[in-house]
Amino acid sequence: VQLQASGGGLAQAGGSLRLSCAASGRTFSSAVMAWFRQAPVKEREFVAAISGSGAGKSYAGSVEGRFTISRDNDKNTVYLQMNSLKPEDTAVYYCAADLKGSIGYSATWYRYWGQGTLVTVSS
Repeated sequence: VQLQASGGGLAQAGGSLRLSCAASGRTFSSAVMAWFRQAPVKEREFVAAISGSGAGKSYAGSVEGRFTISRDNDKNTVYLQMNSLKPEDTAVYYCAADLKGSIGYSATWYRYWGQGTLVTVSS
């Protein structure tokens, strides 16, 4: 599985951005997909994840109600809609995938990673 993230950029506080992660490979619909983020001098942290079917979703408490994860298995793409952005959302965002079938909350759970995309939120 190869992953390609895009959609990062600069937003003002209160604004919105949508990240996309395009995946290669025929196993996409079986993969749990997740978004993590890493701010400077901080550890990589879980943001959101979605099951292969899209029926199961999980969010970090810090983004619950503001971010929405979704996927389009026909397009092999997972999305992260980010609304009501805050300066503390500033980070490099990474998409990740794993085929074990359940959602994990640690970066070590995920085998496949895309390159990061930078999100900067100004106050």
